[in-house]
Amino acid sequence: MPFSDNNGDSQPSSPLLSSTRHSQSQSQSNPRFKTFIIFFIFLLLAVTAAISATGTAAVSFSSSSPELSRPLKKLKKPVVLLISSDGFRFGYQFKTNTPNINLLARNGTSTDKGLIPVFPTLTFPNHYSIATGLYPAYHGIVNNYFTDPATGEKFSRQSKDPKWWLGEPLWETAANHGLKAAAYFWPGSEVKKGKWDCPKDYCFPYNETVPFEERVDTILSYFDLAESDIPSLIALYLSDPDSQGHDVGPDDPRINTAVSRIDSVVGRIIQGLKAREIFDDVTIILVGDHGMVGTCDKKRLFLDDLKKWIVIPPEWMETDYPVLGLRPPAGNSSEEIVRKIKEGLNSGEVENGEFLKIYLKEELPSRMYYNDNDRIPPILGLLEEGFMLEPKRNKELFCGGAHGYDNTLFSMRTIFYAHGPRFGRGRVVGSFENVQIYNMVATILGIPGAPNNGSATFANSVLLPKH
Repeated sequence: MPFSDNNGDSQPSSPLLSSTRHSQSQSQSNPRFKTFIIFFIFLLLAVTAAISATGTAAVSFSSSSPELSRPLKKLKKPVVLLISSDGFRFGYQFKTNTPNINLLARNGTSTDKGLIPVFPTLTFPNHYSIATGLYPAYHGIVNNYFTDPATGEKFSRQSKDPKWWLGEPLWETAANHGLKAAAYFWPGSEVKKGKWDCPKDYCFPYNETVPFEERVDTILSYFDLAESDIPSLIALYLSDPDSQGHDVGPDDPRINTAVSRIDSVVGRIIQGLKAREIFDDVTIILVGDHGMVGTCDKKRLFLDDLKKWIVIPPEWMETDYPVLGLRPPAGNSSEEIVRKIKEGLNSGEVENGEFLKIYLKEELPSRMYYNDNDRIPPILGLLEEGFMLEPKRNKELFCGGAHGYDNTLFSMRTIFYAHGPRFGRGRVVGSFENVQIYNMVATILGIPGAPNNGSATFANSVLLPKH
């Protein structure tokens, strides 16, 4: 399991240092340089004499102190409200008026070019990566749907057995350290693990018909409880604007309506906290799980176009697009299957064949961290941005949106806004992967986190030092 320190620190190369030393040597041998040094010493002595004569400091040298975290005003303990807006592509916030999100940005910390999701850029893998700090291969939720090859059992979004959900999500970490936590529809939160038992009134079975406003009002009501009953961690899931993105694509004006609705929900939270005089005490972290890209009929591939080279039975397919997952039964050579598919795709006879790349999973780019789990099929196909894959040719016409593609694509990026005592005001940081959020939240809550794939030092590079 990779445990990396991706804080972006780097040391100058030896040639650069050598070049700098060489430049200094040349300047020191220059007569003009020696004259400048003599003049500077004379000036310094003159200033010192002037200070001594007047008894006052004519010149002062000072360095500004680093910004420190702000002390809590009303609450007695840190509280983190982690909000997810499903499918909120980075850039949506610039397409329409979002005054409440802008308020978080002006008075908090955001990323310059969005939050980077994990691969595959799907809802369940990414929500659970945010919650655990683990890549999907290590937390076990490798897709929205998949099969356990050892048992033949199938995972779906309704699966609650903890055997599927590996790692330690934030609500479990909080409970394991004696803190109260609450989760409103966050994927995985209904699973009972460790000391987390999805407590009544603090955890809810998913019901998409519950209005966003009702979810928010329930969360705000926690702050009316006795101090000891206020959850230290609250996780909230909102399904917009993902569904609209799928229906009409990311560039349709109707997306703006969904984004405005999310902004109004954020505003409802802000106003509720302000009314209780705790807005500056509560840490709000607003994120998305992935972005969205437009798809349309001309960007389609059909697996039956490969039948000249290989016939792919439907039962081999665990997933279709944007990630093709094939699990051939025993007795079939994965290497040979990949060879035949590649031959067909590269023949020039398969429409859009050049836009599908087929891999043995161990040959995927290592940056994806997507091979070290048997739940991942042995053969994977990655579609280029915006392309769709279907088993058979058909005449259906559809234009909409999709996600699940390579997580390095800018269209797959999402949002990160954070406001609270440990976040600098108006600060903009570089983009980072969402596996870093787990350690960030644990640090704010003052509890040790479980082992994860985030950097141990990243949180402190974003958070303000404690007051």
